[in-house]
Amino acid sequence: MLLQELIKRLNEGTLSGNSRQDTSSEERKDKHTPATLLDKSNILMLGPTGSGKTLLVQTLAKYLDVPLAICDCTVLTQAGYVGEDIESVVVKLVHESRGSVERAESGIVFLDEVDKIACVSGGQRYLKDVSGEGVQQGLLKLLEGSNVNIPDKSRRRGGESSSMVINTSNILFIAAGAFSGINKIIAVRKEKKIIGFGAPVNNRSLEEKQPTNNNEEDTVDPLLLREAESKDLITFGMIPEFVGRLPIIVPFSPLSEDDLVKILTEPMNALIPQYQHLFDMDKIHLTFSTDALRAVARLAKQKETGARGLRAILEKLLLDAMFDLPGTEVNSVNVTETAVLGTSSLEYRLKKQQSVQQI
Repeated sequence: MLLQELIKRLNEGTLSGNSRQDTSSEERKDKHTPATLLDKSNILMLGPTGSGKTLLVQTLAKYLDVPLAICDCTVLTQAGYVGEDIESVVVKLVHESRGSVERAESGIVFLDEVDKIACVSGGQRYLKDVSGEGVQQGLLKLLEGSNVNIPDKSRRRGGESSSMVINTSNILFIAAGAFSGINKIIAVRKEKKIIGFGAPVNNRSLEEKQPTNNNEEDTVDPLLLREAESKDLITFGMIPEFVGRLPIIVPFSPLSEDDLVKILTEPMNALIPQYQHLFDMDKIHLTFSTDALRAVARLAKQKETGARGLRAILEKLLLDAMFDLPGTEVNSVNVTETAVLGTSSLEYRLKKQQSVQQI
């Protein structure tokens, strides 16, 4: 539903944007006023792993028909150190646009795992943080918009190397990360106590303040991510200049059990149809009960790996059947809830319509 709502809003925004553009152009002709220049607004996505951040950006780039460069921030370092230079993100964007500078200057750069370049807290101050704060400082000019010189391999002649200039002013930068532990930072900020007159009154009873067990004491509401602010990101380890260049903060909530069931069955390349196609290649019909699908989603939610954990559960569940059943008399396999939980085996059906179970 999230992608459908995104496409619906994009359609509405395109229609309304065209009408506003026509109206504003007519007004400028009448008043002879200069055109207003519109700046971009870079985006920062916060959310647990497997919540759909990368898929959302890929769908957005596909819908808008613009080149997309997905870059891993964990391999970036300052210039002169071991690792990839910061300008390599622009090189990847030009590569994805097949060398077209015009398309690259209106593309999207997705900075994945941006929380891994947070400043190192504590430690020796004389050590230079080349993969943390240094990378953030190097990305400032790209996020703000500047001319970047990158090597042009297509125009290299002899031993001389040429370069091309890319303007990043109209390139949309979308940064994303799990930001593990930021929920506790938000909770501490919201639970600040004021001493003296005018302090808010806390109506919680003494029984509610006493911890019942260690697990409940350590748990933090994941919905607190919706109330993330710039100061929380700075406390996490991002420098203020970097946070200021990402004005739009988009929090992602963990996927619910119903969301995971929909991911298993509804998308065009859903996991269940993929495994059914693999079994159909060996003329074996694969079915899942409704309770089995919910059991798979429940296990993925317990593992806290989001949608990425669904494939691992299905691989472990169907691995033996995919290798042992081809070439046998079995023509259908039914997956039940007990089979997912490991208390029973998969239900097999022979060509003679006799139901058997794996021993």
